[in-house]
Amino acid sequence: MFLVQNRGIFPKLWLEVVDDSTLPGHRASHVVPWLNFHASYRWYVETICQVRGEFRLGSLSVGSGDPFGLFLLRRSLAATSRLIVYPAMVPVVKLTIPAGVLTGGEHQRQRAHVITTNAVGVREYVVGDSLNRIHWPTTARKNQLMVKEFEIEPKVDVWLFVDFSAASLVEFPGLRRANGTGAVIHASGAFPPSSEEYAVTIAASLAQYFIDGDRSLGFAAYTPNREVLQPERGSRQMLRILEILAVARSNSQRSLAEMITLETPFIERGATLLVITSSLDPAWITEAQITARKGIRPVCVLLDPQSFGGGVPTDDVRTMLRLANIPTFLIRCGDDLTAALAQTPI
Repeated sequence: MFLVQNRGIFPKLWLEVVDDSTLPGHRASHVVPWLNFHASYRWYVETICQVRGEFRLGSLSVGSGDPFGLFLLRRSLAATSRLIVYPAMVPVVKLTIPAGVLTGGEHQRQRAHVITTNAVGVREYVVGDSLNRIHWPTTARKNQLMVKEFEIEPKVDVWLFVDFSAASLVEFPGLRRANGTGAVIHASGAFPPSSEEYAVTIAASLAQYFIDGDRSLGFAAYTPNREVLQPERGSRQMLRILEILAVARSNSQRSLAEMITLETPFIERGATLLVITSSLDPAWITEAQITARKGIRPVCVLLDPQSFGGGVPTDDVRTMLRLANIPTFLIRCGDDLTAALAQTPI
């Protein structure tokens, strides 16, 4: 809502309010008609956010003058605010990954005989308990030996690696972008034929799926800035990922193979690595095989570049992924993403 008040003692013949926001489709500029003294005028603006990104609302400038247009006066209102439009997401009902790849499950609520990261309580000391399990503050308070109890935690970390390298970007020509260089504008409500937009939507949807499943989720992407989030649970991690994906662009000069080489040494053994890419470069598959030998389980969401207007089929890369024992979800332009992610990977 916009409100203009005339606080003077003279009426205003007309006012021209010009909005300088960068949000696509946001049309808040308005011509205010005759405004008597101490009167007010308001109008409402509703804008459909058609594109992800970070935008500026404001500033405003107000102009007025005489009826003949001989004398004009314009004043600027420098107040601005920042708006982040999160990327579109689709519901992920089921993610069918072969058993043994995505390890872990629901909380088992089973007491562990060894020390784990999950301390759930204390109990009285019994003969045979290790001395390093003694909880000294409780022992001092109760004046008897008390030891910590630990619980089995079956869930391991999941990492999302999203490929935003310039070399892997494939899209139909003539797509409209926000402010010329931003994200692709969704013209008709459907996903635009761009591998970048599909990668962003899939990444956001999978992140929501894992966060809802109480998984500890890590994230890495070069957008082109290096963005790495260490594994965490909860809505705060989800908001961080959405903020990164909102402004991500496929401008990075580093390849997916380089990103895997640089970032996987910091991933713990046993974690699941989910790679989202449209790259047909076999070098990243070689790097993924190396991580597999280190105990990290790679899974690929492959965006078929040929369906986005690229000229090279994916047959060779799919064969290499199959020989490397890397489960692969093949996504084509126009696919129902919910159904495509629920299928059994090849």
